[in-house]
Amino acid sequence: MAHYALIDKGNIVTQVIVGQHESKDYDWEDHYTKKYGVTCKRTSYNMAGGIHKRDITPFRKNYAGIGFIYDDVRDAFIAPKPYESMLLNNTTCLWDYSVAKPTDGKFYNWNEDTESWEEDT
Repeated sequence: MAHYALIDKGNIVTQVIVGQHESKDYDWEDHYTKKYGVTCKRTSYNMAGGIHKRDITPFRKNYAGIGFIYDDVRDAFIAPKPYESMLLNNTTCLWDYSVAKPTDGKFYNWNEDTESWEEDT
């Protein structure tokens, strides 16, 4: 079983479906593109930040979700931007905070207004 993202003309993922595993003999992305009339790209729930959890060749950086953008230049699925101040990490295609989270073992919450971490009290 494999998963495929259906992508509209704005490169937004509108649906993720379960489909056939890719094979050397048949192009399932092309099959689903023709069947649904929109672009279709394979995705894997084992992908996160450009690393495949099963230690196989990674592809498309992240598992697609509804509302994600498919970036055809990076060949990557990118989640919607959670906060305006966040920056896209070009290696992982994940969003990074503009300020590193403290690593002192305390709990913090992000304050978008001040673009800073505030200790959770």
